[in-house]
Amino acid sequence: MKIASYQMNAIVGDLIRNTDKLINQINLAIEQKADVFIAPELAISGYPPEDLLLREGFYRRCHKQLERILQIDGITMLIGCPYRIGADNFNSLFVIRDGNIIGRYDKMLLPNYGVFDECRYFTPGVSPLVFEVNQVKCGVVICEDMWDSVPIAEAKENGAELVLIANASPFETGKHQERLQIAKYRVEENQIPLVYVNQVGGQDELIFDGASFAMNKNGNVVYQETAFAENLAFLNFIDGDIQSAEINQYPENEAAIYNGLKLALGDYINKNGFKGVVLGLSGGIDSALTLAIAVDTLGADRVMAVMMPSQYTAGISVDDSREMVDILKVRYEEIAIKPLFDGFCNSLETIFEGLATDTTEENLQARIRGNLLMAISNKFGYLVVTTGNKSEMTTGYATLYGDMAGGFALLKDITKTQVYQLSRWRNTQGYVIPERIITRAPSAELRDNQCDQDSLPEYDILDKILVDLVENRLSTEEIIAKAYANTDDVHKVAHLLKINEYKRRQAAVGPKVSRSAFAKDWRYPNTNKFRF
Repeated sequence: MKIASYQMNAIVGDLIRNTDKLINQINLAIEQKADVFIAPELAISGYPPEDLLLREGFYRRCHKQLERILQIDGITMLIGCPYRIGADNFNSLFVIRDGNIIGRYDKMLLPNYGVFDECRYFTPGVSPLVFEVNQVKCGVVICEDMWDSVPIAEAKENGAELVLIANASPFETGKHQERLQIAKYRVEENQIPLVYVNQVGGQDELIFDGASFAMNKNGNVVYQETAFAENLAFLNFIDGDIQSAEINQYPENEAAIYNGLKLALGDYINKNGFKGVVLGLSGGIDSALTLAIAVDTLGADRVMAVMMPSQYTAGISVDDSREMVDILKVRYEEIAIKPLFDGFCNSLETIFEGLATDTTEENLQARIRGNLLMAISNKFGYLVVTTGNKSEMTTGYATLYGDMAGGFALLKDITKTQVYQLSRWRNTQGYVIPERIITRAPSAELRDNQCDQDSLPEYDILDKILVDLVENRLSTEEIIAKAYANTDDVHKVAHLLKINEYKRRQAAVGPKVSRSAFAKDWRYPNTNKFRF
């Protein structure tokens, strides 16, 4: 039996386009004489459809596209599509052959943790499904079903010799190895080979890395698809097992995150129809990394960088920015903000009379820059990509309606430590970020002689604290007991995390790469007296 595995990049809600892509790939599979075609979870609708699933018309239109696939003969197809019957909605996988639906499998285990909210939308399935192709009995499950022992065991009990798994499993650091381990458990428990087909692409906060694979009945990976790219691949099931095919190595940590960020940015821009991106270039490492990723993703002709120096901007910041844009050949503009800043200060002079200069004036500079970038965005149809990182989002070291203003926060789930790691890694692939940007002390440059560490712990300590607070959900007492940070720093970061929730609620959407990002898997109340 020959299996066509389609690692698909769908667009949520673009039902006709998604179905067109499926039909095109199915026809290619037929040309290659494949017997079975399998695509990712909810391939027709795209995943996750979220509250589109609360609209009855959404199901009707999905089923209309499913009917187009029913017109295809000559191959057995496994197509994911939401299905409504009576008062129940299902996350379903349809098995289709020669104009007939020969089976429908409804996802049994509905994830309701982290970024997942499927219990809001679906009723769980209760029955296994095994169908036969070329005298091979195939069982099917959907994504979360693999993470429990029961669904695959039930398929095996019903005669399955092979399990085909349709998935929409999002990327996060270390997730691919976890998938492989869980799959190995299922294979060893049941002595049954499996094919795991994953979605690929960016969808708002989520990155789907693809990296589809197959395991033989000994639990060995015999096929591994390229990560972060769409592809149609072919596998052979002969003499009761999956035969060896191409094995593409999953990228190492920095390469995986960098490629994931590229995919997230590119899909957000292209799927939403933006002409390109514009960002504020400061001469600092965050904006430099953002610019490098933007150019690597979209090309220099779709990226604009704007330097907006003030009286506090160091000359080397301007010099380093000019060097980088010269390397990358992007459109570059410089707009001095001191005249605008002076105008604001003059307008507020009477109201602020007798009051000392403080962060108010610092935030004014950031908000002037935000306004300029938004004006450029409106005029040219370029999305503003913000440059703040997770360390800043944790501590509130960012200005609401200033440097937080924009449509996509590329580094939102990237700590400052990771920013340095990714920047150094990018330069090993080709020098684009001037070395001085990487080595100089970070500064917001909103007042004389300002340095980030004037008001924050050293980033290597800060980032360890935030990982334990945000991702590991440890208390301050538990973190202090680990003894890598002093008590004052731990309490300070915890306090800043708590009081800046209102900022994060208003931040631009940004891609998730960690176990817990400031997105769907972070839902803390603004009004909250609990102390971490």
